[in-house]
Parts: sequence; structure tokens; C-alpha cells
Amino acid sequence: MHSNKLSFPFLIVFLVFSLNLFSQITLPKILGHNMVLQQKKEVAIWGTASPDEKISVEFAGQNKKTIADKSGKWSVKLKPMKASFTPREMTIKGSNTIVLKNILVGEVWLCSGQSNMEYAMRKYSKFETATKGYKPPEDDLNKASNTNIRIFLDRRKYMDPSPEHLGWDAAMGKPLVDFSAVGYYFAKDLYAKLHVPIGMISAAVPGSRIEPWIQSSKMEIAPKMKNGKTLEKLSADGGESGKFYDTMIQPLIPYTLKGFLWYQGESNCFLNENIRYAYKFKTLIESWRNDWNDPKMPFYFVQLAPYAYSTTKDERSHTAEQLPEFWEAQKLALHLKNTNTIAITDLVDSIADLHPGYKWEIGRRLSLLASNKTYGQKNIVWSGPVYKKMKTVGNTIEITYSYTGSGLKSRDGKPLTWFTIAGEDGKFVKANAEIKGDKIILSSPEIMHPVFARFGWNEGAQSNFINNEGLPAVPFRTDNPWDNLF
Repeated sequence: MHSNKLSFPFLIVFLVFSLNLFSQITLPKILGHNMVLQQKKEVAIWGTASPDEKISVEFAGQNKKTIADKSGKWSVKLKPMKASFTPREMTIKGSNTIVLKNILVGEVWLCSGQSNMEYAMRKYSKFETATKGYKPPEDDLNKASNTNIRIFLDRRKYMDPSPEHLGWDAAMGKPLVDFSAVGYYFAKDLYAKLHVPIGMISAAVPGSRIEPWIQSSKMEIAPKMKNGKTLEKLSADGGESGKFYDTMIQPLIPYTLKGFLWYQGESNCFLNENIRYAYKFKTLIESWRNDWNDPKMPFYFVQLAPYAYSTTKDERSHTAEQLPEFWEAQKLALHLKNTNTIAITDLVDSIADLHPGYKWEIGRRLSLLASNKTYGQKNIVWSGPVYKKMKTVGNTIEITYSYTGSGLKSRDGKPLTWFTIAGEDGKFVKANAEIKGDKIILSSPEIMHPVFARFGWNEGAQSNFINNEGLPAVPFRTDNPWDNLF
């Protein structure tokens, strides 16, 4: 006859083994070998252990001590450090000891969004078909060898703690194959400008709407616009709010970052969203900044590329102005401090392709933006001409621009394209556009008393209007109904 009771010696061994398992220090996957720590900011290091366990963290001459709380959570903050190319070790001690190796200190950015941000380096072959005159870089997929650029690919199904503390890699060889092309080329250009180690974290999912990237509890708001009107609660709008936030963003918090890069919106544009997207976007930016306890953290995003939404067949009908209206929704985020955007209207070979191939140029433009706005390199021109104000002069409209660089011009030497004007009746016609200093003078023999002006106001608009630095003018309309409602 066998007893169902455990023998006393076996029970003791089992309990000791279980206690040892529970008391092991565990680190989130984002903390590991080969990582880059953010310079000139307090650096968060955190994990779990047994309740009340004493923990010490040693790195770069610092030794921080803490005690795990009743739930086993612990965290410390390292004092701000200068950038360093010297690979160093971090030792974390408790009942067990973890040694993380080959750690650098520099600049760390998180890039997120949908397929155009996820668009991996392994698709490099497509770059070679580019026809716009932007030369592809050297064959980075096979020749990249800068071990001072480190990458971390956030895979939502594999973000549990890694016993081997793996996840970060040098941006070369096989790890680079699956990494975001935009993220890598941002890092490559930024490295050339700053000469410090760069760490890039990519958290992007093809086809994802914005709602899954926002914590569910943050979506239960009814935005109140400046005109006093209140929108219906954002809720999920059928978009599975929090799905990717919970599995891909939350596991990164509070890893110390410099800023965010965002390339998303096509999925929401297909839903004909505009002002609702603007408030969701605002919610995402503010909530992520709050998660990282930095209300001014830079947040830079990509204006969607031209695409023929109006030709798609689904339950919603689309017009050629749906995309420009979405651009307006994106740009409303510029009302928030330390946000900015780049235009890529010139980086499309075919408006039937939702995934433009010039990812190296998109990454470079984001780097130009960060270099100027975040790192103070004011001599760098990062934007094409941006509408500033308009004035009616006789039978013309005078448009004044900012971000003119060293001057305005036509890319091909031909008359400027995609300008239209209208009178009080709002019927727009093609306008003649003449460059005059930092201004554009618009006129049409059909409109004697012009009131409104538009530029590039079409999903397929790829104008030849640029500044001397080759950056495209940003689409706009002076009859914007949303600008005063955010």
C-alpha cells in the first residue's frame, strides 16, 4: 500500500528548491548583454526578486543598493553618465549574481508603428529599384559592421525575461536582417552626426491601428474640443485597445530613452478617420511620455506617403482628399511640445504601393529632425517649406513659408505643381505659382478675388516644389476646419 503523503526529507528538499527558484533575481528582457544606456539622464535598472531581498547594482564606478518590496519588485537609478565607447560590465547581486557584459553609453530611441516602421532590412533588394534619384546607401545588409550601433527587436511573443539576458545585438549580420530599416538608417545617420553609441529599439506590428498601442484605460475618454463640442468616447473603435501596449510597450517601461519615432496611420486612414485619430494620437503621445515620466520627451513621426486610397474597394468609400485630411489629423499633434514630423511626398515610385521603398531616406530625414531639434545642430536643415501665413494682394494670394532652407526652387526647373486657389464659393482651380523670396505668389485668370489656397491637397500629389536642400514642401490648405479645435 502506497502513501500519498510526501516523505519529510523530500518535502524539505522540495521547499528549499522552490524557495531558491523564487528568490532568484530576474531582469526584464530589455536589460541584457550588449545594451546601450542613455547618456546624461538617470538610468533605470529594475527587476524582481524575493520580497525584502537586498539588491545591489554596480556599473561604471557606481554602486546602488535597494530592497525588493513585498511583491518582489525592485528598482534603482544610476546617476547620469557621459557617452562611452568602452564596453563595460554591470553586476547585479542578490541571492544570485547576474553579470551583464559589453554595455555602452550613448543615445537610445524607441521606434514604433505599423508595417512601414516594421519594414525590415531583409527587404533591401527593393531599394535597388528606386527611381527618384535618392541613391541607395552602400549594401548595409551585408557590409554593416559598426558595433557601436546596437539594436533590440521587440517581438511581442518573446518578451518574457531571458535567462541568458539576450536580445540586444550589434547592427550587423543576421540580427540586422529583421530589424526596422527606418530605425537602422536613423541610427546610422545620427551616429555620423553625434559620434556616440546609438541604441535602437523597434516595436512595430504590420497592419496595426493606433488603438492597440494605447493602454486600454487611457482610451476611455470623451475629448472636448475648443469649440465646446465633446466627441464620443474614444474607446477602442473596434481596434483592440492595449493589445500591443501590454505585450510590447509595457515590458520596456521604464528603460531610459531619449525619444520616440512613430510611423503609423495607414490602417486608421482606411477607416476615414481624421479628428478622432488626432485625439487618439494625442492620447498615445501624452500617455507614453507619462509612462516614462518625461512630459517633454521628443516624439517625432512620419507623415503618411501618397497612396491611392480612393481606388481601394471595401465597405467604406474613399475620396482623393481622405489622405490630406488625415495629414491634418497627424499634424494636430504639433500643438504638443517637442513633437515634429517629416514629409515624404517625394519618396513614392507608385501610389499603388503602400510601402514606399526609400526607407534609408526616411530614416535620414528623421535623423536630420532629431539632430536639429533634440541635439541643437541648428545648421542642419531638416524640413522642406512649411506654410506659415497667407495674404490676399489684389487678384493674387501671397503665401509665406518657414523652413525655406537656403532658398525655394522647382526640383525639375518646371512651373510649380499642385497649387490651387478658390474664391468665396470654395471651388478650387489650378493656380500659377511664382517663387518670390520666401514667398509663393498664386494667381489664376479664373479667380479674380481669391480667398483660399491649397497645396498638394490630393492623395497622389507629388509636387516639384522643394527647398535648395532637396526637401519637399509640406501640403496644406488655408481652409482647415480642424486647426482651432485641438
